[in-house]
Amino acid sequence: MALNQTNKLVWIVESINRAGKITFEDLNRKWMENVDLSGGEEMLKHTFHKWRDNIYNTFGLMIDCEKGGQYRYYISNTSVLHNGSIESWLLSTYSVSNSLIGSKSIKDRIILEDIPSGMNYLDSVIDAMKKDRLIHITYYNYWRGDTRQHYIMPLCVKLFRQCWYMVGKTWSTGFVTIFCLDRIKDFRLSSHTFEYPDDFDPQVYFQDCFGVIAGIDTKVEHVVLKVSAGQSNYLRDLPLHITQNEKEQHEDYSIFELDIRPTFDFQQEILWNGEDMEVLKPEWLRKEIAGKVKGMWNRYKED
Repeated sequence: MALNQTNKLVWIVESINRAGKITFEDLNRKWMENVDLSGGEEMLKHTFHKWRDNIYNTFGLMIDCEKGGQYRYYISNTSVLHNGSIESWLLSTYSVSNSLIGSKSIKDRIILEDIPSGMNYLDSVIDAMKKDRLIHITYYNYWRGDTRQHYIMPLCVKLFRQCWYMVGKTWSTGFVTIFCLDRIKDFRLSSHTFEYPDDFDPQVYFQDCFGVIAGIDTKVEHVVLKVSAGQSNYLRDLPLHITQNEKEQHEDYSIFELDIRPTFDFQQEILWNGEDMEVLKPEWLRKEIAGKVKGMWNRYKED
């Protein structure tokens, strides 16, 4: 699908979503006002219905119409916009693209964040996944400080904090491991194929964790956090996990509960929040974070 065509679909989704419900006449009026996309030409009704089908096929969004009254159009499955699927990610990406394309006159006032070079291998990994082909990679491990060869079955990819990660099953051991695409030094597509394991579900694999360390060997814990009033606002807008629940709200702090594997990534997120976030339960995690904070303090107090 051409980029300009996709931008039109995204514009329709955004316009209907912002309005909640909107008549075709009002949508068409807004369309005519956006000369960059419409070219000043009105949207024909049969074209709109064709684009409704394309929106469902591309983004999984259903645009329905009221059965009576003003016959307004609305998105009937808005949960898709926030479910972390590739369709919602694409929609968000094209939405940003629309804004940037229409802002060339102030381009020096729009500051973007660089994407790591892992993008160089993303297409290759996705191609291998589509063909169920094994891959040879040369990979640099930060913790060991060395480079090793791996022959793996690429199972899925995940984007986390501007970096792409691949979950792969090692051919020789059968272990499932995660690799950051940014650390791949060489990539070769094998001629051999593999059968995608029926017992592996990417959504299930990551459902109990924060970040990219799944921590399958770490049990799910009921975590209770005490968060400052200011930082609580951010957690309400950007929950740490799907199970997050605000149990109590006070003037100076809130109590949040979530059921999660307290892996390295999750512990790093707690430390990143500094004094604004305190672990109340479980006790072992509280002591673990306290030990790391004490270690940091010991480093600084020597100065």
